[in-house]
Amino acid sequence: MPFHFLRQLSKQILRIWQQNVSPKLLPLLSTIRIGGLILAALSLWGFAALAEEVLSKETEDFDRAILLTLWSLHTPLLDRVMLAITFIGEPYVLLIICLVAGIALLIQHRRAQATTLAIAGLGAIVLNYLLKDLFARARPALWERTLELNSYSFPSGHAMISLVVYGAIGYLLAIQFKRWWALIFILTFLLITAIGLSRLYLGVHWPTDVVAGYAAGLVWLLACILSLEVWRGRKSVGSVSS
Repeated sequence: MPFHFLRQLSKQILRIWQQNVSPKLLPLLSTIRIGGLILAALSLWGFAALAEEVLSKETEDFDRAILLTLWSLHTPLLDRVMLAITFIGEPYVLLIICLVAGIALLIQHRRAQATTLAIAGLGAIVLNYLLKDLFARARPALWERTLELNSYSFPSGHAMISLVVYGAIGYLLAIQFKRWWALIFILTFLLITAIGLSRLYLGVHWPTDVVAGYAAGLVWLLACILSLEVWRGRKSVGSVSS
């Protein structure tokens, strides 16, 4: 008797799912890239593994060797170039860029994209400060630096926030100008990479700080993008059903 009841109940649930839920859910699932979900999961795992290594001080020799190698490449001209690159990764500069881009999106009546960009940028800044206070890792002091900072080092805010902001803007540009998506991706990748490298060159971050910043930023960026795509999918389903 209990088994017969469960069988009838499961058939009823399946019938309701096929008639009411599945037709609406499948279009939403089609907007979510499985590769993006996998990449987000791998990034989260990578950040956790790296954080564990940093807390146990397993990465000190690796970090020190890379920074000292970069120190040997210093020149006055390269110093100025790296200072300029690191400037465009400053959190307040990124906030200004978010504001300008958000206004441009609102003028084009792309409110959901403007909201996503704002949440991505502000969320990345808040999350980075929380992570810095959580791990409280001191910045490198291997040589007399051009920049003197008092905040903690892990994870790199420039790497994390620039990946989120420039990554979000690059994504929005790519979906608008689909013919140029490859070029947009390459330029965005090079910009974000250059910002992270500038932090190492200037000696204000350990290499693992930058890698962790990229990993954490990628998780947050993908979460924002997937949320936007789910919203767009739900809107398209609603417009079709109406």
